[in-house]
Amino acid sequence: MDTQLRKRIRAGDHDAFGDLFDAYARSVYNHAFRLTGDWTIAEEVVSLTFLDAWRLHADVDEGGGSLRPWLLGIATNVTRNTRRAARRHAAAVARLPRDGTVRDFADEVAGRVDDAAQLTLVRTALAKLRRADREVLALCVWSGLDYAAAAEALGVPVGTVRSRLSRARAKLAKHMEPPRAHGQLRGDRGTAVGPITEGTR
Repeated sequence: MDTQLRKRIRAGDHDAFGDLFDAYARSVYNHAFRLTGDWTIAEEVVSLTFLDAWRLHADVDEGGGSLRPWLLGIATNVTRNTRRAARRHAAAVARLPRDGTVRDFADEVAGRVDDAAQLTLVRTALAKLRRADREVLALCVWSGLDYAAAAEALGVPVGTVRSRLSRARAKLAKHMEPPRAHGQLRGDRGTAVGPITEGTR
């Protein structure tokens, strides 16, 4: 079935792209959100990912397995470009004269999550990782790709994926340590944070 879909995608079959979107849009969305921490940007990344997939359809090999690694690789590149553009935009806005109060969307975003405190802890920890390590973590741990598929998505050797993932896990575990309460005994240990699972809206 995957081979047939690959052939149809490569041939530019519009219905095949509809099937591709139905099968993997949620996976692309979750991956983008994990990399950005922003619902709106994640939705934009989904749109741009499938637009790029259409543009690159002739590059799809007819043989092979799931197209999910290919799409997540495109989504990773799109996220990089989107974040870069967002930083440029934010810098430009910061140079403009301020007039009135700018609305803060942080509470609105946090309100859509059951545990805002844990979300903050996770996002803070992720922000401390190198981009390359964060991308491997998102692909292998949260999106469930194996080393080979993640290497395909990122265009790097399997050994690089292994080393980045090992480093990312170690650093994330360290950064996920909850802050000690004021006056807490030095021998006390903080509450452990459970594993992060597949996100849904």
